[in-house]
Formats: sequence, structure tokens, C-alpha cells
Amino acid sequence: MNQKKRQLVKNTIIIFLGKVSTQLISFFLLPLYTAYLSTSQYGLVDLIQTYVTLLVPILTLETEMSIFRYLVDSRNSEKDTKKLMSNNFYILFISIIIFSIIYLIVSLTTNIPYKLLIYIDVIVCLLSGNFLQVARGMGKTVDFSIACVATGITTIISNLILIVGLGFRSDGMILSMAIANGICSLYLFIRLKLYKYLTFKLKDTKLIKGMLKYSIPLVPNGISWWIVNVSDRTIISWILGSAANGLYAISNKFPTILSSLLGIFNLSWSESSALHINDDDREVFFSDVINSMVKLFSCIGLCLITVMPFVFPIFINSKFNDAINYIPILIIAYVFNVVITLYTGIYIGLKKTKEVALTTIIGAIINIIVNIAFIKWLGIWAAAISTALSYFAMMMYRYFDLKKYMKITFDKKAILSILLVFVIAFFLYYYNNLYLNIISLVLSVIYSYLLNRKFIKTGVTTILKKMKIIA
Repeated sequence: MNQKKRQLVKNTIIIFLGKVSTQLISFFLLPLYTAYLSTSQYGLVDLIQTYVTLLVPILTLETEMSIFRYLVDSRNSEKDTKKLMSNNFYILFISIIIFSIIYLIVSLTTNIPYKLLIYIDVIVCLLSGNFLQVARGMGKTVDFSIACVATGITTIISNLILIVGLGFRSDGMILSMAIANGICSLYLFIRLKLYKYLTFKLKDTKLIKGMLKYSIPLVPNGISWWIVNVSDRTIISWILGSAANGLYAISNKFPTILSSLLGIFNLSWSESSALHINDDDREVFFSDVINSMVKLFSCIGLCLITVMPFVFPIFINSKFNDAINYIPILIIAYVFNVVITLYTGIYIGLKKTKEVALTTIIGAIINIIVNIAFIKWLGIWAAAISTALSYFAMMMYRYFDLKKYMKITFDKKAILSILLVFVIAFFLYYYNNLYLNIISLVLSVIYSYLLNRKFIKTGVTTILKKMKIIA
């Protein structure tokens, strides 16, 4: 394996060790949430969190992504880093002031549940998201991972204290998220000595305009991703009720394992893309990584489908049982999202953020149209199907659009075999026979190993060398 791939694997492992604690924490807390919260309560909190994820990138104009990209280029210049961070804090300060004024006006004229908790949650999420990208941009992947671990541990402890110990319900879940993100922000602020940059003396209007020129096209992209990912829940709550949204939110938690793992890899992938986008062998490098990741994540999705009949009853309270029906099609959607995200890394490396936004907007439009057209007839199924269709459309559009910039070569035989085993897994899942489910699970594990054995061997070797178990 060449140096570029070794560095990518190394960064991914470091980030994984930390990020998995926050990305997957909601999954491991499912038994607690489904036991102590009703379907309506869980649906309401889930809806609140989706709106928080919408507000943060709009407030910051996605400048956390521009600060990451600019810091990557200025790692060898302390002077440039100081200027970038000073202007980053200036943008953060203005964003918080504007949001506070608007939120105060809206909260005084609108009946918002948990209005104070939501305000606090938005602010700390804004700060933690920005500081995490700063850590990545500075190349501080270990500090990034430690901050994520701290967030995960704090989430578990605060949930147990607030929900189980003190008897809080929806408000306890929201507050625990705010506390966890607050701890993350505080750790990074101190550890990275960000207070050194807390000055507006180096304010540079030209630099701010450059950062915004890079990030602003990502705002409609972020909104469109929100529409693709979670507008389903708004429509479900509006038409079918919060209890139905609670079921759909639970069904999304298991496919989210796939997107969470992808998100962890994407943190190092976006950095590698930015660093190697101009290399002479970039097409070989990108094709090699993309093929490896498509095989790996497709097989993770396959194993999730085949293991679901066994793990779902263990993690989920019986009042959420209907949620199991929608999981396979959502997993397929998230497999499509793997390819989309890998393409996004290349677009970001090329600084083609407008193309990223355009393709995502197309997916968002498809998602809304299918949802509204069919939700009264198909119910929750319409939301799952619309998500899969929108992801598929985005994947195909980016596949053809990216050819204008570089040629990505796919392993066609592997793709065809993956399609075949997914069809078989789908059939056996909905046939719902215990013995066939066991056979399906065993065969999917064997197939996944055979398809990814080279990647698995490389990953294990890298980990052992990192732990100094082997030379």
C-alpha cells in the first residue's frame, strides 16, 4: 500500500476510535429511550433535533467547512492560522448575535416547546461543530478523537442521571445532548488553546469574503441534505402524527450505523482528497479508495439487514415493533449515500461546491415530491421509498457529472455480485423464516469477508503496527 493510502487508513483509525463514541451512541441508548419515552415523546425530540441540525449550518453559513479547508492549506504557517482563526471567531460571534435576536423574537410570538433548551442546544452545537472542524484542519486528529470520546461518555452519564435518575423525559434527552456538546466545545477550546485567537484585530474582510465564497454554496447543499434526510419526519409528523414519526425515527437508527461509520471515514477522506487532488495519479488513487469503500459499506449494509431479525427485539421495546419493516429499504438508501459522499470528497477537493449543492437540491426535490404524493396512501413506506429514490438520483447524477473532471473506474463484477446478494437478502428478510434468516446471516458474513479480505487484512495489519504488536 502506498504512502497516501497508509495515511488515509491511519487517520481513519484514529478518528474512528473517537468518533464512534458519539456517532453510534444514540444506537446504544435506544433501549433506554424506547423504554422510558413513548412513541410520541421520542418522535417530538427527534423532530426537534432535526431542526437543530438544520439551523446550525444556516447560522454559520457552513463556515466550519471553509475553516477546515483553509486550515489544511495553512498548517505550516502560524501567521496564516492566527488570521484564519481570528476571522473564524468573528463570524461565529456575529452568527450567535443574529440567531439570539431572531430566536428571542420568534419565541415571544410562537409557542415553542422547550424553547430555552433548544436555544442552548443550538449554541453549543454551533461551537462544537466549528471547533471539531478546526481540530481537523490543524491536523489534531487525536484531540478530535478525545473530544468525541468525552462527548460520548458525557451523553451516557447525563442521560442516565436525567432520564433514569431524575425522571426527566423529552427535556432530559435534549438537555443531555446540550451538555455533551458543551463539554466537547470546552475541551477543544482549552486543549487547542483557541483562546489565543479570540481577537478581532486581525479581521480581514477579503479573507472573510473568500471563506464565504467557498462555504455559501454549501448552505443550500446542507439544507437540501436536511430535506433529503429528515424532511420525511416533518411530513410524517404533520400528516400521520408524532407517534408515526417515532416509529420512523427508530427505523432510521439502524441504517444510521452505516452513515455514522461512513461519516467517520469521510472525515479523513475529505482531508486526503484536499491533499492529493492535484497528484498525477489521482484517478488511480480515487478509484482504488472508492471501490474499496463501496465493497466494504455495501457488505456492512448487507450484514445489518440479515442480522436485524435477531437484534431488533433485543434493543427495541415492543411498542416500536412496526419500525422493523422499513429498515431494509433505508439501508439500501444509505448504501447509495456511500457513493454520494465519496464523490462529495472529490468535489470538495476540487473546490466545486456549487456542483455539490446542485446535485443535492435535485435529490431534495425528488424526496419532497414522492413524500407528498404518496404518504397518504403508503404511510411511512412513502418516506422510506422517497429517501431511497432521492439518494439513487443523486448518486447517478454525480456519477455522470464527475466525469467532466476525472475518470473513476468501478469494479463491475463486484457491483453485480453485490446487487444479487442484496436481492436475495431482501427476499429472505420479508419472508421472515427463522431458519432462512440464520442461513442468510451466515452467508452474508462469509460473502462480506471474501469480498473485503484484502482490505480487512490491511486494516488489521495497520492497527497491530499502530499498537506495536507487530513490526
